[in-house]
Amino acid sequence: MADLQWDDVECFFDPDLMGSLPDLRVPGVSVEDWQAVLDLVAERGWQCQYSEGETVLPVPRAEIVLSRPADAECPNLRVWPTADVLVIFRFHADDEVDFDVDVRELQGQERLDVFCGFLREIGRRLDKPVLMEPEGARGHPVLGFDAEADRVVLLTGPLVR
Repeated sequence: MADLQWDDVECFFDPDLMGSLPDLRVPGVSVEDWQAVLDLVAERGWQCQYSEGETVLPVPRAEIVLSRPADAECPNLRVWPTADVLVIFRFHADDEVDFDVDVRELQGQERLDVFCGFLREIGRRLDKPVLMEPEGARGHPVLGFDAEADRVVLLTGPLVR
């Protein structure tokens, strides 16, 4: 059974309400947790591309990425859990896994199931919550992976225009 039903959460995938790139994060992580995410990407065989600016490089170890100078350009890791869904991890801080997904790629039950599966994989690997917030609305999660429930759940009521 699906974690969430499209008809119940469609509003959270509306780019006019959420922004096209809502903020996803796993708070309270360590460099080891970041490495666990990188290992998960490799283990699952998800297509990925690591880059620093315009330069594409092999995926380094987490401690190397997170120890770059403060004024260095923020690297990113593009991950495709399926061919038509892109997730972009941004290495802003060592205590929070930060990533984006374009809600325009997540329309309908099938894509929602892919997205929920991806959040479950990350949450289970880290045994931590994975939160989705409207773009720029930090601290106001609308849905996410609940580690205790072991599923993706709604964290708020439906949005209205």
